[in-house]
Amino acid sequence: MAAAAGMRRAGLAVAVAASLAGLTGCGLPGLESPDEKPKATQPSFAEKAPLPSASPLGPDAHVPEAPDPDRHDATAVAKAWALMAYSYDTKYDVSPHDAILRTTPYLTSKKAKDERSYHPAAGAGNEWNTWAKHKAWTKVKLHLEVDGDAPADTPTKAHRQISVAGTATGRDGWKGVGPRVQAFVTLVRTSAKDDWQVSRVDAVPAAVVPSAPPSSEKQD
Repeated sequence: MAAAAGMRRAGLAVAVAASLAGLTGCGLPGLESPDEKPKATQPSFAEKAPLPSASPLGPDAHVPEAPDPDRHDATAVAKAWALMAYSYDTKYDVSPHDAILRTTPYLTSKKAKDERSYHPAAGAGNEWNTWAKHKAWTKVKLHLEVDGDAPADTPTKAHRQISVAGTATGRDGWKGVGPRVQAFVTLVRTSAKDDWQVSRVDAVPAAVVPSAPPSSEKQD
């Protein structure tokens, strides 16, 4: 009798062990083996739909011809880039990035590749929406800012700060403020005999002074 009871207890222990092993294989919390770490749950994110592509420019597009600057003049190349980068026509462009794509003649091959592969996932902002409402185009004036703290040019690297001040004109007669930006442009070249190319741009929106209120709203 004792031997039979012992055999029953041994069988029960084997069955329990087998059941626990099966549960552990199912990955139930708290039943992982000592050498097995719980798998982290990865959060799922829905990808944003990319913005549609711009329409090809039509004959009525208000976009300047791409300048052909002296490629051995870093300032001239930086200004040519800025002119094209901030000249928008919202009848055809769906975001500022469409203008950036028109600057590829002035970019390094890597920078141009990065810009072509970039797809904005969000809207262009309220200012752009206002321009688009009027099918407006922008026209910019450029000014070279001299910063005494900027690194000095080397034969293969140069930095330029371009102040951009733009106006916007709607096809319905509306007029407004265009892009206002301080663009910090980095240009590189392989040797002093090569052309300057834009390798990096850091753009900072400039402060816009609000319009004065009508005379009836002025305070004494």
